[in-house]
Amino acid sequence: MTVLHLADETEAADLAAFLSRLLHYDRSAAVRLQAAGTALAVFGRPPSFEVLAIRAVRLAKPYENGLDITLDVTVSAGELLESVDEAGATAAVPAAVTGPPWAGVLPPRGGWRREPGLPRVAELRALVGAAVAEFRTRTQELTEEARTRAELDRIGRDIWSRTVGETRLPVRAVHAAQSLGFLRAGEGAPEPALFSSGAWLRLRTPYGSVAVRTAGPGTLGGLGALGVSVR
Repeated sequence: MTVLHLADETEAADLAAFLSRLLHYDRSAAVRLQAAGTALAVFGRPPSFEVLAIRAVRLAKPYENGLDITLDVTVSAGELLESVDEAGATAAVPAAVTGPPWAGVLPPRGGWRREPGLPRVAELRALVGAAVAEFRTRTQELTEEARTRAELDRIGRDIWSRTVGETRLPVRAVHAAQSLGFLRAGEGAPEPALFSSGAWLRLRTPYGSVAVRTAGPGTLGGLGALGVSVR
């Protein structure tokens, strides 16, 4: 069994919280783990948002039992969560699973360029709140006959596909960041930053990142549910 030794109890607690939030949106969620040395990246995809969520975890030392250099495996998020020992700051890597399609298309590791125009964290949180309120108002105004899944998705698509300020970042990416606990307002904490690399945009915060592909085929199906998922 491969055992990850996390840097401290806080890292273990943050990893457990991230996995719990992913499982809130998908009880059968999988995560892809990539690590080298003492840096671990945990990738997940909450289905309601159609983004990739990335949580960076600091390790105290690389690995036990056979893995000396790198780790790259897709596992069950639920099984990984069960293995997290917060007091001991360890996590056992579960057996590999057949990865979902998104696990094979991750953002590039390099070539990221800072993008201007991203509002500060307080404005981003207010933007999400206003979008959620708009969704609820518009859906509550629908008659019972008109309240179909197709109409909810249409309204959701209209709201969540809008871009943030003068950037190309869709509002759904900011909503995902807030719902996953990445948009925390803390005194002295660095502000979120926006980066681009090819067709990818990455919203980076001190607590995690959200990446979204801005080009290529894809739909925004199911976005209607986002109107009530903010926590």
